[in-house]
This record gives sequence, structure tokens and C-alpha cells, in this order.
Amino acid sequence: MTEATVPDRAHLAGPLLPVVGSDTLVPLVDGTQVTYANLDVAASAPALRAVADRVAEVLPLYASVHRGAGYLSQVSTALYEAARRTVGAFVGAREGDLTVITRNTTDSLNLLAGCVPAAADDTPGRVLVLDVEHHANLLPWQRDTEATVLTGASTVAATVAELREELEDAAAVGRPYALLAVTGASNVTGEALPLDALVAAAHANGARIALDGAQLVPHRRFSLTESGVDYVAFSGHKTYAPFGAGALVGRADWLDTGTPYLAGGGAVRRVRTTETLWQEGPARHEAGSPNVIGAVALAAACEALAALDPEEVRRHEGELRRRLVEGLESLDRVSVVRVWADAVDPVGVVTFTVTGYDPGLVAAYLSAEHGIGVRDGRFCAHPLLGRLGFDAGAVRASVGVGTSPEEVARLVGAVRALVTGGPRASYDVVDGLWVVVDDPRPVPEGSGLAGLLATAAAGFLADAAACLPDPV
Repeated sequence: MTEATVPDRAHLAGPLLPVVGSDTLVPLVDGTQVTYANLDVAASAPALRAVADRVAEVLPLYASVHRGAGYLSQVSTALYEAARRTVGAFVGAREGDLTVITRNTTDSLNLLAGCVPAAADDTPGRVLVLDVEHHANLLPWQRDTEATVLTGASTVAATVAELREELEDAAAVGRPYALLAVTGASNVTGEALPLDALVAAAHANGARIALDGAQLVPHRRFSLTESGVDYVAFSGHKTYAPFGAGALVGRADWLDTGTPYLAGGGAVRRVRTTETLWQEGPARHEAGSPNVIGAVALAAACEALAALDPEEVRRHEGELRRRLVEGLESLDRVSVVRVWADAVDPVGVVTFTVTGYDPGLVAAYLSAEHGIGVRDGRFCAHPLLGRLGFDAGAVRASVGVGTSPEEVARLVGAVRALVTGGPRASYDVVDGLWVVVDDPRPVPEGSGLAGLLATAAAGFLADAAACLPDPV
């Protein structure tokens, strides 16, 4: 965030919306407890209180949908379809656009990848992406289409020019791209490219544009109608509705004729042993029993966010980000990661490194000694982290509408304590993860949770180790 684009430095009174778990106490290695500071919103945002209340309200009405004759089945069907309309309206769906309820952004983009039409010579459709993308907006195209991955430049202006030139060159030789797939905001730095320039470049050269909105939609007001973007994908669990639903919203023609995403009940009009007639519309890609509660939760989150003044959200999260960046950059041995030197108005994601400390150790220290949750690693953006020189990973802190200024101050103070005095506890690497040696912190008691966590601990370490940076 450049100084010219820092939001008004008004006093921040606290979170904009109440979230579940904001008063949760967690143990520290010194035997005390503190309120958990959740600064990992970019990974999974806590549920809004309004979302939890809505879920509790509709759970007694939960039943099968679309083909049930019972009263509760009819109610659940109405709830599900109303949620679809709310989600589509939240991202400014145009008349005729489809809203497909999915699991998350990854699910949505995999679905869309199977719907990109073939080129004129019947080869897979061509898709253009940058190396800055989250794996969700990279791997599906590499697997299911003819994908070209460009290495982004160090400035926004140069990167946009690079994309425009590639689109123009491809169209000039008769091999136009079908789709330009871009991030709405980087999950590593919160930075973004100007959508208006990208939409204009894509459409001028015969391409559509798909937006990975996972980090943008929950934090900035976005509209398909106003932006001209053709498709947007986003996740409920990043939109303060962590109940397993997401959405793909966009133009109907590709989705109506593309390969059905799942083969099964609900996606078909008629089935014979020798042929299948598939549905059009959202049902084509929503085979099986849908996630009714997830859809309702996502819609409730969309309603709550839509009721906020978008400028108030921008000021709140922008000021938190400013305090985070300036506080970290004031510390010796701490560096903030940037992709584009001229990026403006980033969302509240800040990634940093501490010279002399492995990112996994920094994250473990923040949790064990300060009760702060952050993310470390390569954030499912391996090509970008490699290009920037962070093959060993980095540390990411992220904020949202439920974040308070005190939580940001705690993080800056905790990192200051680390660089000036080092950690107080002893840490070691076990199965590829940094852990506290002889960790004294108890697991929660009650309702069998302690036993459940103890049973899962060994498996967790093994699974998490698989997500660590590769040795090459």
C-alpha cells in the first residue's frame, strides 16, 4: 500500500461485525490463558454471529431438497433456491447468469475448467494465467485446458502490458485465448491488478475473463454487471460462512454446454442404459444432495456483508493493514513481501519474513507464547514464492471485518519481542513441523474433545508435513 492510497487514519473502535469465537481463550506455554487473536482470516474466516444464528434457525427445517414431497423438503428447497439468488445478487449477477453452488473456490474453478470450449481445431481451449495465482487458479487450467503461464513483472503497469501483448499476439495469429483467469487479490500480499484494464484487454481479443474472488469478494464490493467480468468464483469459508459452500457465478452458455461436473442424480433429465440427457442451468453441475445448510450460511454472510458500507469496510481493513505493515517494517530483520511495487488499495493480507528464523518457527512461537494464529509456508502459491525468493516460505497475517486493532498491535509486539529477545520456550522440528518441546498446553476437556484431539494428533502431524515446502 503506497502512502498515497492509505485509507483515512481514523480511530478504529473495534470489529465491524461480531464473529463466533472472538472471546475464545487459548493456553500459552507459560501456563496462562489469553483471548485468541485470529489473524489467519485469509485461510478461513471465522463465522459471523449472524451466520451462526441463521444456521441455528434453519436446522430444524432441514430436509431433502428438489424432489421431496414433504413439507420440510419444500421448505428446504425454498431456502436453497433463495440462497442461490442471494449469492448471485451479492456479486452483481447479470440477467441470465447462472449461480452454481459449489464447495469452494477450488471446486468452482475446476468446474469452469471443464466447461471452457475447445478451439476451432478441436484442441483444448486456451487459457492465459500468471504465475502469481493460488494453485486453485492454476492447476485446473494446466490439467484440463491448454494453459499458458506468464511470469509476472515487478510492477502492475508492466504486468498488465505483458498480459495485453500476449492476448493481442495470440489473436493476431488466429489462436486466440478463450479465457484469461486472474486473481481478484493475491492471497500472498493482498495486492491486485486493475480489473477494468484486464477486462478490456481480454474482451478486445476474443477472450472471456474469470476472477478468483476468494480474497476479493469478502473484502471489497464486487459486481459482475459493473466490472464486465464473465465469471467469479469464491468460497464461503473465506466469506465468514465456514460451512462448506462456495459459488461459481457467470455466463450461462459455457456452463449449459460444458461437461457436467458430477455425474449423478439431479444433474439429469432422463437416463437410459444407453444414453443420458443432462440438465441445463445450475442443476447440471450440482449432482447429488446439495449442501443446503452451507448455501444458507453463505447467503446469510452475503446479506450481512452487503449491509455494510463498502467504504467503511475499506477504511477499517485498510487501517489495520497499514498498522500491520508499518509496525512490522519498523522492526530490525523483518521484511514485508510485495509482488508489485506500484500496487494500490490491497486487501488486508500481509506476508513477512524474519531474518534468522524459519517461518514455521515464527508461527509456532506466535501461537505458543502469544495466542496468535497466523499462517506459514508457501500459501498454495509455490511459483510466486519461488520467483520472489521465498522457497522456504514466509509468514502471513490477515485481517477482516471481525479483527480489532488490539489484535494487530499484539502481533507487532510479539514479533518485536522475538527479534529483540528470542523465544522463551524451546522448539524443535517433529515430522517436518515446528513444535514446542514438551509442550505443557492441555487440550480442551469436555464432550470427548480431548480424546478426539489426542487420537488425531499423530495423523495431523503426518498430514501437515505433506504441505511443507519441497526440498527442491
